[in-house]
Amino acid sequence: MNKKQLKAYLLNKYGILATLGLALLALDQWTKYLVHSRFRVGESIDLIPNLFALTYVRNQGAAFGILQTASPAFREPFFLLVPVIAIGVISYLYYKLEPGQKLSAVALTLVLSGAVGNLIDRARFGFVIDFLDAHWKDFYHWPAFNVADSCIVVGVGILFFQSFTEPSKGKAKKPKKAKA
Repeated sequence: MNKKQLKAYLLNKYGILATLGLALLALDQWTKYLVHSRFRVGESIDLIPNLFALTYVRNQGAAFGILQTASPAFREPFFLLVPVIAIGVISYLYYKLEPGQKLSAVALTLVLSGAVGNLIDRARFGFVIDFLDAHWKDFYHWPAFNVADSCIVVGVGILFFQSFTEPSKGKAKKPKKAKA
């Protein structure tokens, strides 16, 4: 494969999925492995005092710990089934992308790799490993998160932004006014 062919492949929607998706999934799993193998639950290391730390948290709920106190009989199957459905929907949307929709391909790849990364944790451990801890002194702590969560938020943010900036396919284009 020459450089031109490689570039065309990497810019193809499936090239984006394979390269970016696998790289982000690997980064997510590697960082979680490091935290899980080197930290005790609750252990924290300040990286930027009073602002940012690495803190090992086991999140049995969803984003922001939602449903963390729900019965395990409900919570565990729910958090395995919902991501599988989401992955199916995202995969379908990805398949329907047209060749020129590169930013949408990147956004969906981010969301998909994040969903898969957190699903792997739930299947392996029954919880998601979170460790990125943004806080203001001891006054306020944003809920801990991880690389997968970051991918999901950035991907959804891109899709949200695109919904306001890209013309809808269903709308007819306004005819241009003729110059006099």
